[in-house]
Amino acid sequence: MARDAQNSIRQRALGAILRNAVFSWQTGLTLIVTMILFFFVQDINIPGWQQWFWLVMGGLAEAAFIASNLSDPNAATQAVAREFEDKFDLGKIQNPVSRQRLQSALEYRRNMMVLVNRHQGAMRVSLQQTVADITDWIGHMVNLAEHIDSFDDNELVERDRKMVPQQIEKVQIRLQKESNADIRRDLEQQLRNLQQQQANLDQTANSVKRAEIQLESTLSSLGTIYAQMSLLGTKEVDSAKAQRLRLEIQDEVSGLQDTIDAMTEVQSQRLQLR
Repeated sequence: MARDAQNSIRQRALGAILRNAVFSWQTGLTLIVTMILFFFVQDINIPGWQQWFWLVMGGLAEAAFIASNLSDPNAATQAVAREFEDKFDLGKIQNPVSRQRLQSALEYRRNMMVLVNRHQGAMRVSLQQTVADITDWIGHMVNLAEHIDSFDDNELVERDRKMVPQQIEKVQIRLQKESNADIRRDLEQQLRNLQQQQANLDQTANSVKRAEIQLESTLSSLGTIYAQMSLLGTKEVDSAKAQRLRLEIQDEVSGLQDTIDAMTEVQSQRLQLR
């Protein structure tokens, strides 16, 4: 598992670096200069010179540029960080509090990547795996924020929360006055449906509150993990501490998933009732 995680990290880093290098302004400049030299600079007083040598030189320059990026220890970190953050468009998160917490989470992750580069060998690999776990963690935070948005933007829920208690009260008053058995039976069924809807709405509101608390608590835990990472030394004895960090992160991810599952279940029940 550890080796697979390490290989995955390296593959993502390599792919991100190559993409960034190929689509960089330096590559564009190299291409433009090479084409200008190839098409417009022809009179070269060098024995054996061929015009296509310009293309070879441009290719060698680009290869050297890519090689320099691949050998840069910070390039992989920065490339993977950009690739990760580009996957999440926080502008789509409508709730301003959720969006701010996610921005803080991404900032923690960027600083963690800096901490990783301070270590070497097995400790560095272990911390890279820890940051990979943090990636999953933030992904769950984004998912949770999207669930919060889905409830915040639901005008029908807000309308029902105001109207259903009033409807329950009206049906109860009618029941007290109604003497016809058939009508009473229909009113009792209507009352049960409304009470079930009220319970579901209350559960929805509570699930949103839990999600907001969970998001805040998760961000605090992320700050704690970052503080613990910053205190790790370079000695092998700290590898046990790094392992404990990973276990803590996995527990947090599990808690986030439980909250997301609970919100999904509440929403499903509400839709079935409707």
